[in-house]
Amino acid sequence: MVQIMVADRLDITGSRWTVPGAEAVLTLRALISNGDFPQYWIFHTHRERERLYPRLDQHNYELLA
Repeated sequence: MVQIMVADRLDITGSRWTVPGAEAVLTLRALISNGDFPQYWIFHTHRERERLYPRLDQHNYELLA
C-alpha cells in the first residue's frame, strides 16, 4: 500500500522529481512513520548549526592523523 501511495505522489501530472529529491522525501516519510523524526530533527539542527556557525577557534586545531 505504501508503495502505491509513493508512486502516486511521484507521478502527479506536472511534477518533476529528481532522484535526490525523491529520496529525501522518502527518507523523511520513513522517519515519520517509524517515530524517529524527533531524534532526527535534533541531530539535523545541530549539524546545520555547526555547518552555518563554525566554532571561532576552529582554525586553532591541529590534524593528528
